[in-house]
Amino acid sequence: METILTVNNITKEYIMGEVKVHALRGVSLELHSGEFVVVLGPSGSGKSTLLNIIGGIDKPTAGQVTFGGKNIADASERELTGYRRNAVGFVFQFYNLIPNLTARENIVLATELSENPISPDKLLEDIGLAERGKHFPSQLSGGEQQRVAIARAVGKNPAILLCDEPTGALDYITGIQVLRILKDFNKNYKKAVAIITHNASIGGMGDRVIHFKDGRIDRIVVNDSPIQPEEVNW
Repeated sequence: METILTVNNITKEYIMGEVKVHALRGVSLELHSGEFVVVLGPSGSGKSTLLNIIGGIDKPTAGQVTFGGKNIADASERELTGYRRNAVGFVFQFYNLIPNLTARENIVLATELSENPISPDKLLEDIGLAERGKHFPSQLSGGEQQRVAIARAVGKNPAILLCDEPTGALDYITGIQVLRILKDFNKNYKKAVAIITHNASIGGMGDRVIHFKDGRIDRIVVNDSPIQPEEVNW
């Protein structure tokens, strides 16, 4: 598989009063096109900090993050905006849909900003909400809102989809539906998907499982036969 992003020896430090907090301590890894990666670790282990840096939301204290031959760790704010707009999709635990826009309009808002978007109507069909495109977020269940949030992130046709605890606010059945949509996007569009979670059961879905501990990669496990979302049990 093609390497699309490289993280090389990044560190991240925060100053909290007189205390220096080391969120990341020399992390190096690669993301590949068509790969489904699960990043596991307890709260405070550094995995969300890593996601924010890969996504161009935050910058490392030191080290390089290379995408398209450019070090985004040194990019200007304008360059980072373009990177986030075209190369990266984000899915979070909470849906962050615009309440006065319909489901379809929430998706369109993202696709209109992209250079190579996917059809909003195709996405609504993919997530099983083709008949609910005119509904507002308040008229949708939590699981349906998360599916719209995923379609919004996917609509940009990003090279990388970053998901931070995407099933954290969902029940088991709805969580499985969300994981299936993420897995299908990964399979059908050959995009890199990275899920950040503390739920070890989801790790079985990953082509690779990256275990985080104390701001470092503790170990990486390669799955030759990843399980399907329906086999996840938590």
